[in-house]
Amino acid sequence: MSLPKTLADDVARNLVMVAQLIDEDPERAYAYSRIALRLASRVAAVREAAGFAAYATQKYAEALAEFRAARRMTGNVDLWPVMADCERGLGRPERAMAMAGEPEVQKLDKAGQVEMRLVAAGARRDMGQIDAAIVTLQSPELASSSVQPWTARLRYAYADALLSAGREDEAREWFAKTIEADKDGATDASDRLAELDGVEFVDAMVEEDDEDADEDDDLSPVLDADTDTDVDTDVVDDDEDSGDGDEDDDDGVDEEVDEEVERDTKH
Repeated sequence: MSLPKTLADDVARNLVMVAQLIDEDPERAYAYSRIALRLASRVAAVREAAGFAAYATQKYAEALAEFRAARRMTGNVDLWPVMADCERGLGRPERAMAMAGEPEVQKLDKAGQVEMRLVAAGARRDMGQIDAAIVTLQSPELASSSVQPWTARLRYAYADALLSAGREDEAREWFAKTIEADKDGATDASDRLAELDGVEFVDAMVEEDDEDADEDDDLSPVLDADTDTDVDTDVVDDDEDSGDGDEDDDDGVDEEVDEEVERDTKH
C-alpha cells in the first residue's frame, strides 16, 4: 500500500525511532510504534514493527494480534516463531507446541527453524518437560562446529536445560562452547560458567560505595532517646498526604513523554 509522501515520511520517522529505541528503551519505542500505527495501520511493516514493540514490552496479546495482521497482509511465515513465543508469554505453551508441528515451520528458512526449535524447547520447559526440552534442542545445528548467527543462543539454551536437569558437567561443557560462539557477548554464558566453577566476582565500585556509607554512618549524630516522636509522625503524615500528588506527577511525566514523542515525529 502506497502513502502520500508527507505521510510516508512521518511514518518512516516513527519506524526509525522504534528500531533505534527498542533495545534500550522499549517503552518509548512502543510509544512511537503506536503513532505509526495510527498513521498507517494498513501497512504490513507498521503492523510488524508495532508487534515487535509490544513484544519487547511484554504486551503479548497485543503483539500477537499485530503479528497476525502483518501475516495476513503479506502471507509471509517469518513471524511464525515469535507468534508461538507470544503464546508462551500468554501462558499457553501447549499452543506454542502445536504451532511447532504446523506445516508453516517447513517453510521457514534455517534461522527461522532454529528459532522455532528454541521456542518449542521453551514451551516444553514451561510444561515441566525438561528432558523433552533437551531432546528438542538436539539437532544438526547444535552438533555443527560452524558458527552461525543462532549458534550461541542454541548452545546456551541447551546448556541451561542440561543444568536444570542436574547434568552439571555437560552444562559446563556447553556453556564453554557457547562462549566460543558468542563473540558479541549476547549471552551471559561466561558468568554462568564462572558460577559453576565457584568463581565470585566482586564489584569494586559497590565495595567503595559501601565503605563511604559506613563512614557516613560513623559521622551521623546520635539521636537522644528522649527526642519528641511527634517529628517522625509528622514526616509519616506528610508522606501519606503526598500520595495523590505523586500520582499527578506520574501523569505529568507520561504527558511529557507523549509530547516529546510527538515533537520528535514532527521534526
